[in-house]
Amino acid sequence: MTPEDLTKSGTESGHQRALFMWSSLYEIRAKWPELKWLYAIPNGGQRSGSQGATLKAEGVKSGISDICFPCARKGYHGLYIEMKKPGNDQVTPKIKPGKESDEQIAFGVFLVEQGYLYRCCWTYDEARETLEWYLGE
Repeated sequence: MTPEDLTKSGTESGHQRALFMWSSLYEIRAKWPELKWLYAIPNGGQRSGSQGATLKAEGVKSGISDICFPCARKGYHGLYIEMKKPGNDQVTPKIKPGKESDEQIAFGVFLVEQGYLYRCCWTYDEARETLEWYLGE
């Protein structure tokens, strides 16, 4: 299985899983070992009422980005990525793209004000390219 195989689902989850698979590849980790600290923040998804209440009590908040990379580069303290469901394309014309919520936009603005880089990405390729740029020379 490759990262590209995971993107074939057309889901946000598939694209996010592809990004983490890519970041775990031997040749990628050899080039950028700091990617071992890339992590997901489980703020989304469908949960039962009791699970939601427990997670909220534990600090889960609406609007927080999906992915955090706590590595300072290019004058930023770190990078946050908000993944969204890929948009309309010729293969799957009925898919509606994901949209940033008002809370996600506000969190992104806050991050930038605090010296972090924030990006919203609709595909694995876009998220990977963001990380490659961020880690580049």
